[in-house]
Amino acid sequence: MSHLLTSLLDDLQAEGDQLRDVVDRLGETGWRAPTPAAGWDVATSVAHLLWTDEVAVLAAHSLRGDEDKAAWDEVVLGAIADPHGFVDAGALELAALPRDEVLGRWAAGRAALRVALLDVPPGSKLPWFGPPMSPTSMATARFMETWAHALDVYDAAGGRPQPTDRIRHVAHLGVRTRGFAFAQHGLEPPAEEPRVELVAPSGETWEWGPDDAAQSVRGSAYDFCLLVTQRVHRDDTDLVAVGDDAEQWLRIAQAFAGPSGAGRAAS
Repeated sequence: MSHLLTSLLDDLQAEGDQLRDVVDRLGETGWRAPTPAAGWDVATSVAHLLWTDEVAVLAAHSLRGDEDKAAWDEVVLGAIADPHGFVDAGALELAALPRDEVLGRWAAGRAALRVALLDVPPGSKLPWFGPPMSPTSMATARFMETWAHALDVYDAAGGRPQPTDRIRHVAHLGVRTRGFAFAQHGLEPPAEEPRVELVAPSGETWEWGPDDAAQSVRGSAYDFCLLVTQRVHRDDTDLVAVGDDAEQWLRIAQAFAGPSGAGRAAS
């Protein structure tokens, strides 16, 4: 069993537990509170996390045999039929269910995902809507999405909790998806890797890329994570880019799969 995977899953659980506490405090009256994500309320945000957790479990179970693979294949056919809308459609459909049912299924899905990822045979990868993913990559992606959509719920609730060093998973994914962000905009990713130095909530410095890189990005890890999940406008961060390629990256960065979103307007 990978220590990295279990550590990731522990952090994912902690992030989900923190979100669940806020959702519980909001209660029935806050279940339909609007979030900064256009057209999404608290219910939709939670339903989206539920939908993706359940689909990730299906992907993991598809490795077990033909019967389980059939359930995953059905999801893939839905994605092919509506490539740009099937994820939102799944969230909206679940969000229409009674609150207690959504929350019960979300709790069960979170627990099932942990078990499913730990049970994936060593060296195997889960099928997904893009390239196949290792259990560690899937856990990282689930952390990023949970963290990002939780921010929307916290904003709906009127305040965000203090960030923790768990956001390193989001920062790492944000750095690793640099090439993907350029490709999403029809651009050739720059060959030269930039130096990235981010200050964690704890004050520690996190580093990626060569020490002698000509281009660089430096600043708050929290701002970087907000940016790569498109929860803040580039102009509202403290990030300092050296080099045109580095600045262009920050303008188009996204750590999530799928089409680039509209992002957030500058304040």
